[in-house]
Amino acid sequence: MNRTVTGYYFYGDGCSHCESIKPFVTDIESRYSYLQLEQLEVYHNSTNRDRFFQIARQLGIVSPGVPTIIIGNHALVGEDEIRNQLESTIRGQELLAENATATEAQTGGNGTVTASANCPGTFTTLTIPLVIFCAAIDSINPCAFSVLIILLLSIIALQSRRQVLMVGITYIAAVFCLYFLSGIGILSFVHVSGISSLIATVAAVIAIILGLVNIVDAAWKKEGFILAIPESKKPVIERYIKTATLPAAFVLGVLVGIFELPCTGGIYLAILSLMSNTLTLYQGIPYLLLYNFIFILPLILILLVVVFGIPPERVNSWRLENRRMLRFAIGLAMIFVGIIILFGLRFL
Repeated sequence: MNRTVTGYYFYGDGCSHCESIKPFVTDIESRYSYLQLEQLEVYHNSTNRDRFFQIARQLGIVSPGVPTIIIGNHALVGEDEIRNQLESTIRGQELLAENATATEAQTGGNGTVTASANCPGTFTTLTIPLVIFCAAIDSINPCAFSVLIILLLSIIALQSRRQVLMVGITYIAAVFCLYFLSGIGILSFVHVSGISSLIATVAAVIAIILGLVNIVDAAWKKEGFILAIPESKKPVIERYIKTATLPAAFVLGVLVGIFELPCTGGIYLAILSLMSNTLTLYQGIPYLLLYNFIFILPLILILLVVVFGIPPERVNSWRLENRRMLRFAIGLAMIFVGIIILFGLRFL
C-alpha cells in the first residue's frame, strides 16, 4: 500500500528546546519510514519565518513558538506536546492517507492548507518600526526625567558646564547599562524557558493594565502618582543627588532604572518576548542596542538643552506643567502596544 504522511517541523537554531527534541524527532522519522517532515529553520531564514506567521494566522493557533510540528490539521507546539502526541498524530494521519496520494492528503484537493504548511501563532512579527515605537513610548518616563532635571538643578550653579555635562552623561549611561543588561538577562531567560508565547501574552496584558493605571493617574486630581518612584526610596535618591560626583551619578542612574523598570516594563518585556520568538540572543543584541538608545534619547536631549541653553528651572517647570498629559499619552500608547501584541496585529 502506498502511503505517505507529510508534515512540517519548525525549529530555530539556538533554541534549547529544539535541540532537546531533535533526537526524538530523528528517532520517530527512522521508525516511521512513510513520514516525511520538511524541516524549516525560522530564526535565520526570513522566508521560513514569514511562512511561519502566515500559516499561523490561517490555522488560528494562539500560542506560537518553536519547536512546532504540524501534521494534517494537528499542531504540536513545544517539546512536551511533540513527545506525547507525535506518534498518535502520525497514526491518525496515516488512516486518512491510505486511499489518497500524498499531495491530495496535504492540500485536500482544493489547494487549502490542511497538512502542515503552517506554524503556530497570531503574535505580531517583530519589526524595526515596532521596536522604535515601543522604545519611544518607554522613553517618555517622568521618573527618569525628574531625577535628571533635579540633579542638574542641584549642580548647575556650583560646577562648570563640562562637569555638569560629565555628571549628566554618567547618569544617562548608568540608565542605559541597567536597561540593556536587564534586556540581555530577560531575553536569555525567555530563550531558556521556552515559554516566550506565554510571556508575550502576560507582558501585553501588563502593558494594557499599566496603560490604564497611567490614564487613571493622569485624570486623578492629586499630587502623587500610583506609578512613580516609591516614597520610601526618595531619601536614598536625594542623598546621591546632593553628592553629585560621577560615581554617585552612576549609582543614581542604576537606582532610578531599577525603580522605574516596573512602571513601563511591560512594553520592554513584550518586545523581548517577540525577539525570543524569531531571534537568537546574539541576533537580538542590535535590537536591544537600538531600543535602549531610543530609550535614553529624551534624557540626552534634556541634558544638552540644559547644558547649552535653557535654564533647568524652565525645563522643570515644563515637566511639572505637562506631566499629566505625558502620563495620559503614555497610557494610551501602552494600551495600543498591548493590543497589537496580544491580537497579532501588523505594525508596518
